[in-house]
Amino acid sequence: MKRSFKDQLNRDIEVNFPPKRIISLVPSQTELLFDLGLDTEVIGLTKFCIHPIKKFAERTKIGGTKKLNIDQIRSLEPDLIIGNKEENEQAQIEELMTEFPVWMSDIYTLADAKQTITQIGELVDRQPEASYLNFLINAGFTDLQALALQQGIDKRVAYLIWREPYMLAGKDTFIDDILTINGLRNVITQSRYPEIDLSKLNELKPDFIFLSSEPYPFKEKHTEEIKKAVPGAKVMLVDGEMFSWYGSRLVKAVQYLFQLQKELV
Repeated sequence: MKRSFKDQLNRDIEVNFPPKRIISLVPSQTELLFDLGLDTEVIGLTKFCIHPIKKFAERTKIGGTKKLNIDQIRSLEPDLIIGNKEENEQAQIEELMTEFPVWMSDIYTLADAKQTITQIGELVDRQPEASYLNFLINAGFTDLQALALQQGIDKRVAYLIWREPYMLAGKDTFIDDILTINGLRNVITQSRYPEIDLSKLNELKPDFIFLSSEPYPFKEKHTEEIKKAVPGAKVMLVDGEMFSWYGSRLVKAVQYLFQLQKELV
């Protein structure tokens, strides 16, 4: 039967319910679909949708998040496509919208992420599973926030996502919200993902500089060049998935962030 849903861009879409041929265009949402108990329903995903790896290996790849193979998507004849405003290219999404039901998320905070899990659970007929994931996420992050307050974590942090040029996560990002929950104050006051010179970053006097594993794969060798430019900060490699994946990976992120808080005290 047909059912109507509203996505997070405030668009109404009509899908065959429950959908049986789903293409996911975002890694964190792909992992969520599998963790909601879908299997054969997910027929296509991007080359970055690596979790879980066994499912990734078995599915048709439809390009990258920002370079979708539209013809490949057409050949799979999906009855639902799930994407994200930030991670996918607008022109390609608009082209797909003319041919298929496309549900889009738009996420800036942990609250947005939990709402997305709820809405995708409804969209794919997995409401109980979605509710349980949100229960775990809510309990875990509530404890994280309380622990950060108890331990008096109040540190200034810069979160680097790219090199050449250096780019950081600023305000109005999911990463910024996760930092705040853990007692960390972002030294970047600009919105989204501004570029910055290391000399300018040094002037901002961060206590910590986090080098994310994605989208740029920072390694140990990069910590030395940044330590030289910003000698007053402790430079740390961090798992980008734990800060920026806004699906079911948030359950795993809780334990990771508990351990991280111990290193910050």
